[in-house]
Amino acid sequence: MRALPVLTLLASALLGGCVSVATHGTPPASADPAADDSLNATAWYQTSLERDLITREVFRAAGVHLDAALADPSWDALPRADRDNDPAGLPPAIIVDVDETVLDNSPHQVRMIRSGGSFSEGSWDAWVEERAATPLAGAVEFLGEAARRGVTVFYVSNRTVAQGPATVDNLRATGFPIASADQFLGKGTVVEGCAGTGSDKGCRRELVGRSHRVLMQFGDQVGDLVDIASNTRAGRAAAVAPYAAWIGERWWVLPNPVYGSWEPALFGNDWSLSEGQRRAAKQAALDAGQ
Repeated sequence: MRALPVLTLLASALLGGCVSVATHGTPPASADPAADDSLNATAWYQTSLERDLITREVFRAAGVHLDAALADPSWDALPRADRDNDPAGLPPAIIVDVDETVLDNSPHQVRMIRSGGSFSEGSWDAWVEERAATPLAGAVEFLGEAARRGVTVFYVSNRTVAQGPATVDNLRATGFPIASADQFLGKGTVVEGCAGTGSDKGCRRELVGRSHRVLMQFGDQVGDLVDIASNTRAGRAAAVAPYAAWIGERWWVLPNPVYGSWEPALFGNDWSLSEGQRRAAKQAALDAGQ
């Protein structure tokens, strides 16, 4: 803002006295919001009509494939590493991730932006306990129709086992089909004969596959569909490559530009780097073309 000449300021004071800024209808100056790398992504995720159109078209398109999936006894959406039995003759199931796949947690992200904080287990647990996440467009309708046709929906989430009761309450309150709490498989679920690591979901997918034929999988992360051996750009692509024909048929991906394993893949998965170092690595990963 350009400074006013001193004489102008003196004249104003002499003629008008000490008139408040509010009298003239001009809002008082306020500090600019602090920089936050997730602001634009969160604003798009929470306010854009386009997000709702994308999620609705994903679930609507999945519904078109449901008849074929139910009718074909060889149709199975589990990666080969997660299937250790013959799925033919098993009852049908669908596996969905929870966060940013069927439930919208963007208010939690907004709170972090406004407070200037970063993700913490404590704040996340408090949000989960609120049971306030809302459904993504099209999710309740598609999964409800699948359940009416005899498909069991399993919610394979990296919310923890301890967060299961609050999550099941939230899912039920918002209309998702979940007759039994056993349909929620959170991080920490013990799967006999299978040793999982970290946030990998392979053992939990295998558990579903032991009793069900999996028609489809839905997620906002590659790891919701298949375990990633190396979380690099090349490693992520290699994990999906054998199943490219399944995208938009057995595997369905929802948009999430706010967070995910795609981000640390750009800075060597090293969260000990400073925010500036991580930002520099992300900039370096961008392609400006020729």
